[in-house]
Amino acid sequence: MSNLEFNNSAIRLGSRRSDLALWQSRHIEKLLNEAYPGLATSIKPFVTQGDKNLTTPLKAIGGKGLFTAELEEALRDRDIDAAVHSLKDLPVEMPDGLTLGAIPPRANPADVLVSRQGFTLESLPKGAAVGTSSPRRTAQILAIRPDVNIIDIRGNIPTRIRKALTENSAFDAIVLAHAGLARLGRLDVVSQVLEFDQMLPAPGQGALAVQCRDEDSSKKLFSPLDEADTRAAVTAERSFLFDLGGGCGLPISAYAAVAGQRLLIHGKVSSTDGTKKIDVNSSGPLAEAWQLGQELAHKALADGAEALLEERD
Repeated sequence: MSNLEFNNSAIRLGSRRSDLALWQSRHIEKLLNEAYPGLATSIKPFVTQGDKNLTTPLKAIGGKGLFTAELEEALRDRDIDAAVHSLKDLPVEMPDGLTLGAIPPRANPADVLVSRQGFTLESLPKGAAVGTSSPRRTAQILAIRPDVNIIDIRGNIPTRIRKALTENSAFDAIVLAHAGLARLGRLDVVSQVLEFDQMLPAPGQGALAVQCRDEDSSKKLFSPLDEADTRAAVTAERSFLFDLGGGCGLPISAYAAVAGQRLLIHGKVSSTDGTKKIDVNSSGPLAEAWQLGQELAHKALADGAEALLEERD
């Protein structure tokens, strides 16, 4: 595909300004250039509402589109041709006129601990201060270590790492995503990779999303970047989240794995204090990913998940 087939101009990618967001956008640029040698591309950085307020806990200002609304507006206004997101930050319900043009192969979706003293979840001292702004992570940490203190932490990855590793840090450990650290070349700071039975990931964690206008030319342009197995897996996870009425402000976890032509999915809904949880599992055809997530959500609700979700209020 030549530039002439796409409005005779460079493909403009919208990105948040953080180091991680820019890495992700450059990665999509690289994939585009591999698919279309000679294609001109550019990256336009944006500051989102979630980036502007770095002091208030996310749960106090959270809502659909906290990290995406400005990029989506630029897409609709044709100021950019695609927006690159961490999929876990992207609301499941897509605005009219926009679509997911590509979901490339997923990185490791696990969560990790970063600790200056090398603590693991098991070796943290009683009353240790653990930094996270995620209700999902909070609930799962407290389920294993109800004796630790959860402290809200905001900022981009380098900022959080500095807060965790500085001498006299307020934190004994913080929780971050493996994928983000790997992309920034900072796996050296990891003191523990958490197993899924300790910390089930957020739906879509580790995956990137290329959001574009719901037009044939856009969808055709980005389609070579799409990886079918990853899309199926995260579709099931996000369907589970959607049918539970959830977003990043709820203690909902899900992970789907591909096994041949089938998906195996594990979903979890936790109480905010970690004392209660609903675990559900299912499997189904790869081609029925959305329905599989829906069915798993209905199973969780039948097992009492609604009462746990209402506790957040």
